[in-house]
Amino acid sequence: MFITNAWAAEEGAHQADIKLGADANSNGVTHSETGTPQGGDHGGAFPPFDTSTFASQLLWLAITFGLFFIIVSRVIVPRVSDILEVRRDRILRDLDEANRMKEESDAAIAAYEQELAQARNSAQNIGNTARDAAKTEAEAKRAAADSELNKKLVESENKIAAIRTKAMGEVGTIAKDTVSEIVKELVGSSVTSAEVSKAITLVSK
Repeated sequence: MFITNAWAAEEGAHQADIKLGADANSNGVTHSETGTPQGGDHGGAFPPFDTSTFASQLLWLAITFGLFFIIVSRVIVPRVSDILEVRRDRILRDLDEANRMKEESDAAIAAYEQELAQARNSAQNIGNTARDAAKTEAEAKRAAADSELNKKLVESENKIAAIRTKAMGEVGTIAKDTVSEIVKELVGSSVTSAEVSKAITLVSK
């Protein structure tokens, strides 16, 4: 209703200007189509501040704001929302990927530590087994060496005993021969073995 009245007032002012121009033409004065004399100053206020055009300005302001609001709400906002949604989805995917990679890394580290612990245990067991085997082998070799040494010692003692027995057995013969030679050299005549044995027996007593 306010816009209709303003438009009617503006239309009435325009018709009045046309009438004034027609009256001026009848008096021999030249006017422009808007009723303003040619060569004169343009009167009136700056159009945006002209109160007679406030209604149309408000109308076009409302229309422009409405169109701008429609464009923003129907075009710009959905596009921005889509961009933000895409960015949000991408960030969520990146976070999920980072979490997945972190979990895989943690699992790989745990598996590596477990394998390392198993390798250490295996190495320790192998070392213990090798040490025990070496110790057993060394003890066996030492026992074999001791046995061989004892065997050789017994054989040596037996040989010494045999040599001693043989030597002791030959002492009498050597003594008889020696006494016979000594008597022969001293007396000049030989003596019998029985006499030499009897003499050695008497000396031994």
